[in-house]
Amino acid sequence: MQHLGFIHDMMDVKVLILFVAARSSYPMTTQEIYELCYQDECLSYFDVCTAVPEMVTSGHLEQVDEERYQITEKGKADGAVTEGSIAFTVKQRAENAVARFNRQLRRSSFVKSQIIPRENGDFSVVMALDDEMGNLMTLELVAPNQRQAVRLGRLFEKKAEMIYNLTMTELLDEEEDL
Repeated sequence: MQHLGFIHDMMDVKVLILFVAARSSYPMTTQEIYELCYQDECLSYFDVCTAVPEMVTSGHLEQVDEERYQITEKGKADGAVTEGSIAFTVKQRAENAVARFNRQLRRSSFVKSQIIPRENGDFSVVMALDDEMGNLMTLELVAPNQRQAVRLGRLFEKKAEMIYNLTMTELLDEEEDL
């Protein structure tokens, strides 16, 4: 029976992990490493769970907190030498997955919401949108209960840029009418 796919042994798993880790701008959990590397149906979560600690021991990855890992200089050097062995389609899908991961984490660092209980039983939802230069907008709304406060925070995190653009447009269009 012919073995299909890129992943044939633990070395292939490690090469793919190095490829993904070298392109990630942020430390990753084992689950995130698995999700980014799962570009070949021959890869299992257990392979990644076995490979990551071995790669920490070998000095290719380093653990940055209890659950996150990032590539080391040794890992970057060895990964650059071995990445040519990765199948083109697997490499392309992995690069796309890492690019999405980087965009999502970068965006989440710019969009924040915080729920603060108030003395009278309702909740303040403080929502902020930042960019590389600093804060663009901070908005505080009051919600009558925690459920609505959580919903406001989640929706702001999804639509922060749209809310900012609508606010700017409304305020600046009004200025022209004066």
